[in-house]
Amino acid sequence: MSEASVVRSDGEPIRTERMAGGTGPARFRERFLQGEQLDTGVRTSILSSWRRCRSLGLSPDQSDLPYREDWDQDDRIVRAAAPVLDRLQSRFAGSAMNISVADASGTVLLRRFGETSMARSLPAIQTVPGFVFAERVAGTNGIGLALAERQLIRVYGAEHFAERSQGSACRALPVRDPLSGRIEGVLCLGYPRSAEDPALTSVIRQAAEAIERRLLGQSSARERSLLRAYLDAGAEVGAAPHHSVGVDELALGLRPGDRATLMEKAAELISRAQRAAVDVPLLDGRRVTLVSRPMTSVSGVEGFAVEAILPGVSRRELLAVPNRFDEPTGATAASSAVLRFEGVPVGAGSGRLPAALEPGRLGRTAVGVEGLAAMGSMDADGVTPAGIDSANAFDVEGADGHLGSRTPARGLLMVGEPHVGTYALAARRRLELLSEASARIGTTLDVRRTARELAETVVPRLADFVTIDLAEPVLRGEEAADPRSDLRRTVVHGIRDDLPFSPVGKQVDYGPTAPQLRCLTDGRAVLEPDLKTAAGWLAQDPEHTDELLGHVHSLIAVPLVARGVVLGVAAFYRAQDPAPFGDDDRSLAQELATRAALSIDNARRYTRERTMVLALQRSLLPHGLPDQDTVEVAHRYLPAESDVGGDWYDVISLSGARIGLFVGDVVGHGILSAATMGRVRTAARSFAELDFPPDEVLTHLDNLMGRLDREDPDSDGAGIIGATCLYAVYDPTTQRCTMARAGHPPPALVLPDGTVSFPDLPAGPPLGLGGLPFEAVETDLPEGSQLVLYTDGLIEDRSRDVDVVLDELRVALAHPERAPEETCRVVLDTVAPARPADDIALLVARTHAFDPSRIATWDLPADPARVSEVRVSAVRQLADWGLEEASFAAELMLSELVTNAVRHGAGPIRVRLLHDRNLICEVSDTSSTAPHLRRAATDDEGGRGLFLVAQLARSWGTRYTPEGKVIWAECGLDGV
Repeated sequence: MSEASVVRSDGEPIRTERMAGGTGPARFRERFLQGEQLDTGVRTSILSSWRRCRSLGLSPDQSDLPYREDWDQDDRIVRAAAPVLDRLQSRFAGSAMNISVADASGTVLLRRFGETSMARSLPAIQTVPGFVFAERVAGTNGIGLALAERQLIRVYGAEHFAERSQGSACRALPVRDPLSGRIEGVLCLGYPRSAEDPALTSVIRQAAEAIERRLLGQSSARERSLLRAYLDAGAEVGAAPHHSVGVDELALGLRPGDRATLMEKAAELISRAQRAAVDVPLLDGRRVTLVSRPMTSVSGVEGFAVEAILPGVSRRELLAVPNRFDEPTGATAASSAVLRFEGVPVGAGSGRLPAALEPGRLGRTAVGVEGLAAMGSMDADGVTPAGIDSANAFDVEGADGHLGSRTPARGLLMVGEPHVGTYALAARRRLELLSEASARIGTTLDVRRTARELAETVVPRLADFVTIDLAEPVLRGEEAADPRSDLRRTVVHGIRDDLPFSPVGKQVDYGPTAPQLRCLTDGRAVLEPDLKTAAGWLAQDPEHTDELLGHVHSLIAVPLVARGVVLGVAAFYRAQDPAPFGDDDRSLAQELATRAALSIDNARRYTRERTMVLALQRSLLPHGLPDQDTVEVAHRYLPAESDVGGDWYDVISLSGARIGLFVGDVVGHGILSAATMGRVRTAARSFAELDFPPDEVLTHLDNLMGRLDREDPDSDGAGIIGATCLYAVYDPTTQRCTMARAGHPPPALVLPDGTVSFPDLPAGPPLGLGGLPFEAVETDLPEGSQLVLYTDGLIEDRSRDVDVVLDELRVALAHPERAPEETCRVVLDTVAPARPADDIALLVARTHAFDPSRIATWDLPADPARVSEVRVSAVRQLADWGLEEASFAAELMLSELVTNAVRHGAGPIRVRLLHDRNLICEVSDTSSTAPHLRRAATDDEGGRGLFLVAQLARSWGTRYTPEGKVIWAECGLDGV
């Protein structure tokens, strides 16, 4: 890394980091601060934030942040997040991690440090809660951007707008009220840029979910009113309040299945809206009695309370309160939110009643209560209810330290209003799932991937297992004539991998009574709530279905139909959740399948086009490499996941045993880009074979792109075609490489000692702009070096920093012992995006030096008398090489070429023979006048020399050098 100066508006310099090659966010930030208009190279969210900061007039070196003295120290997000931040602080103890929670306005309310000394390095105002980190005052940062984007974000190094944060990185995630969906605050993890770790994404998601569960546990006014009514009726309940236990205490010692069963039964009692009692057997043989009682609050809220009577709980168990970060899961995540509540006990003097809201699957508003003090001695306002002896509230143990049989432990398990909030909560969850499906399904134009996205979206939120079968023609991009007869298993996805579903790729045959075939016939979703009684499902394959019944119990089969075309069928299975599918689930599955079918059909329609474009693209790329010993070459072409672009590469044998290496990228995707790529590659090969130097080749290509734009009838002369290109020519006789690029990423150079560098080539404008020159650079390539050429699809990805990717590329290439083929494989496996959004062309060339013993050179003046000496010396050298049979042709060609140079050129003259796969004869002089082949008339005395050379040589030509020109001819050695 290196530093560069940026001048602020006030004239003071700003120090910022950037790569020598001029890439990465630091470089783009520098250009942005200098007022340059950026359209690409920076993630969209970051660039949008920078623009907002500039429009607000923020300065990148501003260090002061506003402070709010009126922030609520007892804000609900503070109460919910404090214990979670304590656990995070313990987890990151000793590290340079700082953990913050801000409210919805960006005011930091809580802050923890993995290392307490970190606070001393911050401005004093930032070490205590109350300072504001909103984007409008602090610029691009984690908290501000999370609030603006309303999703998980990451800000890395120079992506921060403020100068003070250039060495930092952070992840931030909004925290929402689980019921309303409103953003209550932001959780942010900050750390040094060098401590970047992808695992932090999982950590921050888990922590945010824990905070949201605690928000869920903060009861509403109506729920507190019901709870107050329960406590006020304590005298009527008898001894229950004296011997009550909270939710946490009641759950101690219970297995997850027992806890889930209790919560489900309590929710069911409330939903029935009647006075009742039910015994619930536990797995260890004990039985818990649940009693539901109606109540009406002073404000008129009507609801029910469910008490649990649990015998055999010791005092130590009653008083113990677990304190864990990862909460146990019961039947559902919603159930665990109630079973694990960590509010502030009423007896602690807060004046607040802690409670947990249970949004169970049956749908109700429910409150669980924590703490014996809360249940036995305080009402919602911290007042002891009449008739309750708080002094004796806990004195219920026998001599053995356990509860006596005459005073079993009783506790309020849940209160709630029947059906209140049930359908609203369920509807919001369905909307969230549909919204997520819209975002997740159809991200690519791949049929199989789109089908899998449907399965990944619904598991486990709707179903535990999903199978998707598509018609075989659909997978090929065609329309199925009868999808019922040619279904192919395309996706199997679920919470486990050990279920006996038919594997992916197998042809699936459904019987006429199977739900899957019925839904295809009727065009509507088919619900089988209980598979044990579903005769049609059982009859299709008794042995196989009987094996599945040990795992799944409910099924929804949905046809995948789009635009009147039947594509296949999706089957949703429920296994872990004991509740069967219902009509609401069927409607939701139908809606999800309909949306997914449209995306699958879009992918099907484009599959054929993509197949044709890819076939065209591959047909226009080289099908083989030239036979040569100059470099050892390997190459790869990886099309984009969604479409085919115009990336290309080429390897061209040049005169003098040299080799030309091309890599290029035509802007855009689709058949037009592929066709344009073919034209550009053909032209590039033609210009290279004319022996133009790299900078002149790019100039000719630039002119060609301009003509293509002007000739395009749809462009109106505005210029819509563009391309980038890198051209390198390696000469094994001098071990030097000449390179030039037109808007293309620089190559990577791997020296024999493993050093990896990115040569600082002048970038040059992209092809098609016209009017600007290109510059070539020469560099030495010791034998065994590797030159790696690639297109921008390898290193540019919106989800990754270019600097980080280049570091990964450097690490992958730092193994010069690898063969080029192995290097290509490693680079694509470790550096290339998992799902490339752009094509990738990769070319790896390992250089070899030309054996000096196979080179012969003679310098002579422009004297005709010296021609015979050259012929004699050349024949002698050919004899030493064992090429006597080529002597006649070589002697005649050299005689003609040297004579031409003496008569029409300018001295001094140099003759060179190269013993490669062919014999190469070269004659150079300082004149730029090139000879031309012509047909001599019968009475002409001259003009036949080059004709003879052309007849004897396999190929011949002229190339220009800074000193003059070289005329060369190759003589075949097949018979030698």
